[in-house]
Amino acid sequence: MKARPPGRSEVRRLLEEHSLEPSRALGQNFVVDPNTLDRIVRLAGVVPGDRVLEIGAGLGSLTLALCEAGARVTALEIDRRLLPLLRDAVGDRAEIVEADALRADLGALLGAETTEGVLLVANLPYNIATPLVVRVLEELPQVRRLFVMVQREVGERFAAGPGNKDYGAVSVRIAYFATARIVGRVSPEVFHPRPHVESALVEITRREHPAVEAEVASYKEINRLLRAGFGTRRKMLRRSLLGLVDETAFNSAGVAPTDRAENLDVVAWGKLARWARSPMGSHTPN
Repeated sequence: MKARPPGRSEVRRLLEEHSLEPSRALGQNFVVDPNTLDRIVRLAGVVPGDRVLEIGAGLGSLTLALCEAGARVTALEIDRRLLPLLRDAVGDRAEIVEADALRADLGALLGAETTEGVLLVANLPYNIATPLVVRVLEELPQVRRLFVMVQREVGERFAAGPGNKDYGAVSVRIAYFATARIVGRVSPEVFHPRPHVESALVEITRREHPAVEAEVASYKEINRLLRAGFGTRRKMLRRSLLGLVDETAFNSAGVAPTDRAENLDVVAWGKLARWARSPMGSHTPN
C-alpha cells in the first residue's frame, strides 16, 4: 500500500501535537501537496534503484515519495526536533542522518559510487540553497545530477546565462561544473507555512569535464577573478579587475577591458584567468 504524505491539516496537527513551530532560521517550509511531491519525483527522473541524497528532509514527505519510486534514499535533517516525526513517517525505508549539510562529511556519508553516481533531490531551505549547491559541485563528483526546489530568484541565478539580469558569480561557478535549467515553477500555496515568494524547480547536470580545461585555468584561479569582477559588477572590467588583469592580458584573452562581468561566459573567465596567473598578467603560458 502506497504511503500517503501528510497534507496541510495533518502537518498542522503533527506540529501542534509536538508543540513545534517551523523554524524561520532554518528556512523550513514543508510541502503539503502530494501532487507537487509526485511532480518533483517525476521531473527528477527517479527510477527504482537510484541512489538519492535528500537535504532537509523535514517531516519526510518528499522522502516517502522518493522511496515509493524505488530510490535508495539517504536523508539529512539538521533539526533534531523533527527527527522523531521523520523517523516515524519513514521507518526503515530510508537512511536518516542528523547532520548539517554545509558542515558534514558528505563524501564519507555517500561513499564511492562507481556506476551511475548519486542524484541529489531536495526541497532546499532557502537560506542554504546557494552555498549547498556550490559545495556539492565543488566537493562531490559522485553527485552526477541535482534536482532542487529553491526560491525562484535563486533558481534564476543558477540557470542564468551571460547578459541576463540574474547572471552572477554563482551562475559562472555552476556553469564551470554543470549545466542548469529551470524546469518548473511552484506556487507558495503548496507549502506550510506559505512563503512570500514563488519557488522554482532546477535541474543541474554535471558535465563530464569542467567547462574550462585545467591547463587553461583552474577553478581557484577563475574564482579569484569572479570575486573581484562581480564584487563591483557595474564597473568595467579594467576597473573591477585592476591589479589582477592588465591590458596585455585582456588582449591575449580576447576580452574587452570596457566589458562588464555579467557579459562574460565561463570560457571567457577561464581565458582571463589564464593570462592573469602572475601579477599584472606578465606571465605568458606555454
